[in-house]
Amino acid sequence: MPDPISWEFAWPYLFSAALGGYLLGSIPFGVLLTRLFGAGDLRKIGSGNIGATNVLRTGRKDLAFLTLLLDGGKGGVAALIAAGWGPDTMLVAGFFAVLGHNFPVWLRFKGGKGVATTLGTLFVVSWPVGLIFAAVWLATAALFRISSLSALLGMAASPIAMWFVTGDLQRMEFAAALAVLAFLRHHENIRRLLRGEEPRIGSKK
Repeated sequence: MPDPISWEFAWPYLFSAALGGYLLGSIPFGVLLTRLFGAGDLRKIGSGNIGATNVLRTGRKDLAFLTLLLDGGKGGVAALIAAGWGPDTMLVAGFFAVLGHNFPVWLRFKGGKGVATTLGTLFVVSWPVGLIFAAVWLATAALFRISSLSALLGMAASPIAMWFVTGDLQRMEFAAALAVLAFLRHHENIRRLLRGEEPRIGSKK
């Protein structure tokens, strides 16, 4: 990994990384794909979320899988491109890609919850941490079939995994910031989980 760039000249790179990451992250692939293939307006289906879980509620597993790949890919690509300028810009681009997905200007800042985009970013920042996140998600989903619970546990595990895998405080703080953001975005899901009312994977609600 390249050495961090000098802070004296950092701001143009950091600004470019933030802007580029946000714009790439703000592409609403779920909305675009469901419209393109005649599956309806995703924002009026199920939870209204623009991510892969809600795309699955249209009955189009192929579109849900493609949305998952593209949403994850935009976070990973943003971080990978910015990594050429140094680790600081990589983390900035990755974080703003998640912000772009969550608050896309094209949809009046009403976006998704950033799980797939976070996962894609983590794979670039530290691929073992990305694998740990994915393993926690898959194991939880297999046991409980609740997407939000799987995401929350994966998010909670990622800062701990980042510290043990990399020993890098900055990357651990990056993963922790994304986890906090995800928990804030899942506040309604958390309330439903506590009430035992959270829909399971494949549910139409």
